[in-house]
Amino acid sequence: MSASDTPLAVIVLAAGKGTRMKSDLHKVLHPIAGHPMLLHLLGSLGELRPARQVIVAGHGREQIEAALTGSGAEVVVQEPQLGTAHAALMAKDTLADFTGLVLVCFGDVPFLSSATVARLCAALDGAKVAVLGFRPAESAAYGRITADTAGTVAKMVEYKDASPEERAVNLCNSGVLVAHSADIWRLLGKVDDDNAAREFYLPDVATHAIAEGLRVAVVEADEAEVMGINSRAELADAEGRWQQRRRRAAMDDGASLIAPETVWFAWDTALGRDVLVEPNVFFGPGVTVADNVKIRANSHIEGASLATGVEVGPFARLRPGTVLGEQAKIGNFVEVKNSVLGTGAKANHLSYIGDAEVGAGANIGAGTITCNYDGYFKYKTVIGERAFIGSNSALVAPVKIGADAIVAAGSAVTRDVAAGELRLVRGEQLVKPGWADRFHDAMKKKKAEKKG
Repeated sequence: MSASDTPLAVIVLAAGKGTRMKSDLHKVLHPIAGHPMLLHLLGSLGELRPARQVIVAGHGREQIEAALTGSGAEVVVQEPQLGTAHAALMAKDTLADFTGLVLVCFGDVPFLSSATVARLCAALDGAKVAVLGFRPAESAAYGRITADTAGTVAKMVEYKDASPEERAVNLCNSGVLVAHSADIWRLLGKVDDDNAAREFYLPDVATHAIAEGLRVAVVEADEAEVMGINSRAELADAEGRWQQRRRRAAMDDGASLIAPETVWFAWDTALGRDVLVEPNVFFGPGVTVADNVKIRANSHIEGASLATGVEVGPFARLRPGTVLGEQAKIGNFVEVKNSVLGTGAKANHLSYIGDAEVGAGANIGAGTITCNYDGYFKYKTVIGERAFIGSNSALVAPVKIGADAIVAAGSAVTRDVAAGELRLVRGEQLVKPGWADRFHDAMKKKKAEKKG
């Protein structure tokens, strides 16, 4: 059986305190593109259909367990934290009944790809342990790997324990490795803390395998794929790199980004073909955009579904639960939340539409508000097909406006409006001829007397 056919278990090390983040949120739960970095990693590894996923936690275990709800991943605890090899050993009892390949990786390395892991696992066809290496622009304090041109590792050493000659080597250790379950627990058990840092180092799994005369192979990956995130600055850098790749992918798939560097995507944003995105658009999680949609500048969209031909913005905000039917239009300074707009419905400017159902072809005038909240509960507004809501109207939910009905501008509607009906709710207009002229004359005279 080849490595590619062998069941895979994943151990993700996430027990570190992440003190450089200076945050109450666990380091591996800090988001990139609106998605925790740990879930980025598990999503990528999920493409390999692992049989088991074990997260080794310590500080902030409860946060990790909450984030993993429904994922099928298991959480074990490392306490105290004595090093990466010790952390990996914490998964031994949980995986006692597992037979197959065991991958060990890190929760703060979110961009490790399934393709790279597949290559790493394939290297076990001729080796007992396979490690993932990379060649960084600045090798800094990474552990070093000495290997021949065939990828056979002769030595692995931590930077603190390396000689000047070994530090000159530019092949560095990412810390990621894979071995068969028949080998990894025995090799982990042999690791000791006889080193400068007095820690149980995971790379010593490879060191002990080499000492036993077993072949250890190295597979190389791109530096950007294995970079860990330990600080807010590194998190921002990772966000920038992710966004840059996503913008390129959107354009490759047929979307036009007028100013790509100003558009921010979420991890699950889906854009159709011939979508136009103007500058300064932000996509939060849960957005699906169909073909031929125009998203004008300075719009914020989250948790929304946009059908073919929709136009949004500029300066629009679509909040979770927004569903826009074909050819619907949301204009400038319009906010929509938890509402469905039918085909061709439009709210061109200065309106709030919340907890509403707007029929096909309906027109929402400027300044219209669906008054959906009484301080305790939310209520729904239903607007029928082709209804016309005049400017500066307040629709006090729960209320229904029938098909083809007209609500006159400036109305405060508190009762249902029947189909085809006109509803006008205004105070009586008073006309007092000459009143303004008399007022101005009196005020001017009074002002002149004060100056005198």
